[in-house]
Amino acid sequence: MRWIVACVLSLLCAIAQAAPLPKLVILSYHEIAERDDALVSMYTVTPTLFVRQMDWLKNNGYRFVGVDQVLADWAGKKPLPDKAVLITFDDGYRSMYVHAFPILKLFHAPAVVALVGKWMDVPENGKVDFDGRSIPRTDLLSWAQVREMQDSGLVEVASHTYGMHEGILANPQGNLQPAATARRWIGAEHRYENETEYAQRVRADLQHSTAELRRHLGRAPRIVVWPYGRYNIETRTIAVELGMPIGLTLDDGGNSAATPLWGLRRSLIDRTMGLPDLAREIALRSRPDDAPDLHPGKIMHIDLDYIYDPDPKQTEINLGHLLDRIVAMGANTVYLQAFADPDGNGAADAVYFPNRHLPMRADLFNRVAWQIATRTQVHHVYAWMPVLAWQPPASDPVLKDVVVTLPNKTTGHVAMGYPRLSPFAPRARAWIRDMYQDLARSTPIDGILFHDDVTLSDYEDASPEALKTYAQWGLPASVETIRASDDLLGRWTILKINALDNFTHELAQVVADEQPGIKTARNLYASVVLNPKSEVWYSQSLDNSLANYDYTAIMAMPYMEQAPDPTAFYKALVDKVNEHPGAMPRVVFELQSVDWRHDDAPIPSPQLADTMRQLYAWGVQNIAYYPDNVFKNVPNPAAIRPVFDSKPNNPVPAPVVP
Repeated sequence: MRWIVACVLSLLCAIAQAAPLPKLVILSYHEIAERDDALVSMYTVTPTLFVRQMDWLKNNGYRFVGVDQVLADWAGKKPLPDKAVLITFDDGYRSMYVHAFPILKLFHAPAVVALVGKWMDVPENGKVDFDGRSIPRTDLLSWAQVREMQDSGLVEVASHTYGMHEGILANPQGNLQPAATARRWIGAEHRYENETEYAQRVRADLQHSTAELRRHLGRAPRIVVWPYGRYNIETRTIAVELGMPIGLTLDDGGNSAATPLWGLRRSLIDRTMGLPDLAREIALRSRPDDAPDLHPGKIMHIDLDYIYDPDPKQTEINLGHLLDRIVAMGANTVYLQAFADPDGNGAADAVYFPNRHLPMRADLFNRVAWQIATRTQVHHVYAWMPVLAWQPPASDPVLKDVVVTLPNKTTGHVAMGYPRLSPFAPRARAWIRDMYQDLARSTPIDGILFHDDVTLSDYEDASPEALKTYAQWGLPASVETIRASDDLLGRWTILKINALDNFTHELAQVVADEQPGIKTARNLYASVVLNPKSEVWYSQSLDNSLANYDYTAIMAMPYMEQAPDPTAFYKALVDKVNEHPGAMPRVVFELQSVDWRHDDAPIPSPQLADTMRQLYAWGVQNIAYYPDNVFKNVPNPAAIRPVFDSKPNNPVPAPVVP
């Protein structure tokens, strides 16, 4: 088995070498018990499998480390040994003391155990409200057992919060979401808790947890283990202020020198994880931070405008149909519209989440995104958001900060069309950042898809703030003068491309503060890939996009582009992407399911399926389509599902134990 595992490790580590390899693997266990006795069956590891996993780690050169060693390494005092691994246990099950603690002593393996204060406070003969069901208090660790393990020097006790290991009401429709990050919906007052109330609730909980652990164990915790892996800038800042510099999460990826102590990542160990699976999981966690996802994207790009109805009951019916359709399609990723464009001019008039600046058409994005994430097979929900194309109310002063397009009479020249706010105006940038922060605070998401409005033509932007910026770049403060020189035009284009990418980076960071670990994707016009001159027309570049976003979603839409030969169009795009070594896993080919130039006529589903098969045959890994019409069955899952299913969800095989 070892040589097979070594091959998997070599394969995965050879995929990307741009970033330093992670230096610490952290494993997250829950129960160590026989299956018949399990409280959380999915995350229960049998005592025999646990022993085998510890033995495999030791025999394959992994070094068990404790919290003091982790802190010393991150402080630059003493480096961790190679192949360092930290063992953690969540929730405080008694089975950890009975079955895991003796094994930890045998292997001299330090560990962290995270306790939920509210559960520990229940008397020994009482019942615990265990995420909505009643269990005997004796199923959890006693304080005496915890003290014995702590006194051994092997086990460090962490806070798993006092009472935030539960869901709280997080939207008007009744969804329960993780208490640490959700803003509570206060139904009686028909509002969400505000940011001050939210921070006060989190602080009070963590203070209570810290005080309880100090009282029972004689020391305050240095670690907080976030329930369900959910945390944000507010929670982790409060935890650090209360003396817990280490935060353990369930974020993807490994722990390198760049990983902050407050966001250390862990691998969640479940009942299905045999030794080959453990080897593959550790191999995946040992890849560089910037390595692409190995799971091919099977992506539905969904308009929330189709699901919304003025009647909330009809909206719920529509949502039910959408969920059934997502399951039938077999997609693993959804790009979900977070804004509303009822007048169809390409700019957002309203949004589907609470915010400071625009009308909320309906408080719907949270509901739909959560239902997709919890009721379908979809692993990743991206919020599809404009960057510049906003249409604020007429009374908003930000309307003075719009993109100014110089008139041009060039036949056939690209015209953007969208009303947009200027990316060079500080007031507009702050307004847009507010919108992204409000989105991120309102809904758990896995990524952001930046709309195709991340663009400026070679006649834009001629607004006063833009002209001031060009002068700061060393260019003439005149678009006409810049356009008169090929040299200046080329320099201007490169600088605009970078300015737009820098702004989306700012927006991504605003979202990541609330939703750590998010991925970014951006739409890119196909002509930018096929025709180098188009970079000037759009202020977009495939090279820059590959360097700045996790995924580039090329709008591979030949009917929109009026390509005479669609097959040749697709092949040319594939060839251009292949000119960039290693780019294909990070490129999405987004296909059109309707022909907008011919009265929105649907592309026949068998034809769309054949295109997807051909793209897969050419080496494409990620495919999306747009739009998805649940009411017209466009496209038909009967045609698309078999093609999606032909692409394995995990192209890296697990090693086979002889």
